[in-house]
Amino acid sequence: MTTAPDFIHYARPPREPGQPTLLLLHGTGGNERSLLPLAEALAPGAGILAPRGKVLEHGMPRFFRRLREGVFDLPDLHARTHELAAFVESAMASQGAADLIAVGYSNGANIGASLLLHHPTLLQGAILFRPMVPFEPEELPNLAGRGVLITAGEFDQMVPSGQAQRLAALLESAGATVSAHLLPADHGLSDADISLARQWLAAG
Repeated sequence: MTTAPDFIHYARPPREPGQPTLLLLHGTGGNERSLLPLAEALAPGAGILAPRGKVLEHGMPRFFRRLREGVFDLPDLHARTHELAAFVESAMASQGAADLIAVGYSNGANIGASLLLHHPTLLQGAILFRPMVPFEPEELPNLAGRGVLITAGEFDQMVPSGQAQRLAALLESAGATVSAHLLPADHGLSDADISLARQWLAAG
C-alpha cells in the first residue's frame, strides 16, 4: 500500500451544498493562505484545498523549478505535477468532495495548466491568472466538458507576450471551453480579474 504525498496545506469543506471546492495554487513566494482572501471574494461558500508548493527559490515557495525566469525545468514540472495530482486525489477522496476547480496565479496558474494537460479528469475547470504554456504535450488530452478562464495583463513584464493566447489555443484544441481576456493590467491581480472570475464561477 502506497502513501499519497503530503503537502503543507489548508483545507475546508464547502459551506453551502452544491458549491465546488477551489484548489488554490499560489504564485512564487506565496503559501497555503495567500489566496484565501481571493477565494472569499470569488465564492464564499466554496470548499478550499490550498497546498503550499514544495520547491524553494531563494527561500520562496514554488510548485516546480525553473532554470531562469520564463524557462521551466520540464522534468521537475512533470514530476511535481504528478505528485500534486496524487495529493489532490487523496485529499478530495478523504473529504468526499467533487467538482474541483483550480484557481491559480502565476506559478500556480502554470502548474494548474499542467494538471489539466497531465490529468484531464482531475479538475472540472480552472481559473488561470497570468499563465504561460507549461509544456507542449506530444498528444492532446481530452478536455471536453472542462471550462477554463484565462486572464492576462497587457502590461505584464514577467509573462512573454502571447503566452496566454497560445495556452488558450492549446486547451481549446484539447476540447476545453476557454474564455480568455487581455486586461489593462500588469502581473498583479486587478479588480477586473476578480470580477471576471466571480462571474465565470457564478455562471457555472
